[in-house]
Amino acid sequence: MDKVLRGLTYFFTFVTFGTLAFILLYILVTGIPHLSTDLFAWKYTTGNVSMTPAIITTLYLVAGSLLIAVPLGVFAGFYLVEYAGKNNKWVEAIRIATDTLTGVPSIVFGLFGMLAFVSAAGFQYSLISGILTSAIMVLPLIIRNTEEALMSVNDSLRNASFGLGAGKLRTIFRIVLPVAMPGILSGIILSVGRIVGETAALMYTLGTATSLPTSLFSSGRTLALHMYVLSSEGLHRDQANATAVILLIVVLAINGLSTWISGRFAKGGQN
Repeated sequence: MDKVLRGLTYFFTFVTFGTLAFILLYILVTGIPHLSTDLFAWKYTTGNVSMTPAIITTLYLVAGSLLIAVPLGVFAGFYLVEYAGKNNKWVEAIRIATDTLTGVPSIVFGLFGMLAFVSAAGFQYSLISGILTSAIMVLPLIIRNTEEALMSVNDSLRNASFGLGAGKLRTIFRIVLPVAMPGILSGIILSVGRIVGETAALMYTLGTATSLPTSLFSSGRTLALHMYVLSSEGLHRDQANATAVILLIVVLAINGLSTWISGRFAKGGQN
């Protein structure tokens, strides 16, 4: 029986990593040959279908969304764990709500963003509409990961800090936060990945303009949305494949940087 289970484990591990390797290899093989300097021109035209405005818009969107979602999500997680009572019914209700919202399809957030920000608030298809929608979309994920990271911190560390005369706030920022930071950053990394790869929600809020947004109230398109539009038009499939390579590199670069920062915090917490 043990040999059968071990064999199944090896088989499904091979299938999983084999599928991942095939997808990555397909993206690289079909995209790299079509990379050219025209794709990195500063302005988009029908001739070069440049992805540079989309790359910059993606960075704008990620930075703006995290600027809103991270403080709200992290402090909400701290409140749920450090300040709210463990048997508080409101805490359980909030946890159920965040778990539910985490599993909601992104297109539902897109429709909400279109009704709330594009139509009701009058922001139209704009960067601010996309930022607010993305922030709401990843907020439950950040809250839940922050909460789990804080609950994993041993209470003996808190009690030792209190025993040495440190206050609640000092204990949180000097003892609890450094230990929980890798887990918190894991939630932020997942949030970045969801924002960068999002298309449905942003199609209804950010729009699909090819130019670089000149303000928060200008429309634009992210790299993933740019690739989707090129693929759906059917006229620039080769450029869409090349865009997929750049999107993969951007995601790996952001995740690598976040992982490196998480490792630095982990070492700091151990010291």
